[in-house]
Amino acid sequence: MEIITSRSNSLCVHLRKLASSRSYREETGEFLCDSPKLLREAALWGAEVTALLYTQGAELPRELEGCAARAAAVSESVMRSVSPMETPQGVVFSCRAASCALPQRLEPDGRGRLRLLVLDGVQDPGNVGTILRTADAFGAQAVLLPGCADLYNPKTLRAGMGVHFRRAVYRCTLEELTARLKEAGLPLYGAALREDTADVRDVDLGRCAMAVGSEGRGLSAAVLAACERTVRIPMDPRCESLNAAAAASVLLWEAARGGFKK
Repeated sequence: MEIITSRSNSLCVHLRKLASSRSYREETGEFLCDSPKLLREAALWGAEVTALLYTQGAELPRELEGCAARAAAVSESVMRSVSPMETPQGVVFSCRAASCALPQRLEPDGRGRLRLLVLDGVQDPGNVGTILRTADAFGAQAVLLPGCADLYNPKTLRAGMGVHFRRAVYRCTLEELTARLKEAGLPLYGAALREDTADVRDVDLGRCAMAVGSEGRGLSAAVLAACERTVRIPMDPRCESLNAAAAASVLLWEAARGGFKK
């Protein structure tokens, strides 16, 4: 068993940089996770775990033994120096990032449904992770991210609760997005208000892409111009809007509820 006692160990330095630097994550093609829950999800879904640190004296569950290319025990002080959490949970590990390139074809599921969620400029990493988790729960085939918070920010990963390992998420430009939607015959609906806005309950969301804008400004002018129509979520007239995560949750539920059996 390898034991690391120094905070300046090269592996510790590498993992700290993965936690703090988006450019370093993109350069190395790796990202950092920081909990036993995420490690179990990574092992369950076959992610490539490149390195693992765990608190000295703690025993890993049997199903997690040998899941990392390199594993080492560390003291609690070393763990605190590496983990981005205020209260570390005794495990940090790095993973190889999957390809986020948009595929050439967008394929429907076995029942012919194709529901995509587009996040336009959502900058809060916790919101992005929460939305990814909700999209997974309600069966969206994929989430597309033109210009959002880093998919592999530790806060995004923590809020996603393992969704990164089991659900398709793609980075793309607006031009790539609109081209793929046109090829697949999918309309783009935006959560926004304009003259053609319809109550979301009156719109067929079985085959479409749904766009949700940033927390502060909503959908960008470019994405709004690409929308075939816009939809609104009915709410008390005293309320101006929902935040991005809440709006995405309502849209995803509305799109999925016809497929749930009572």
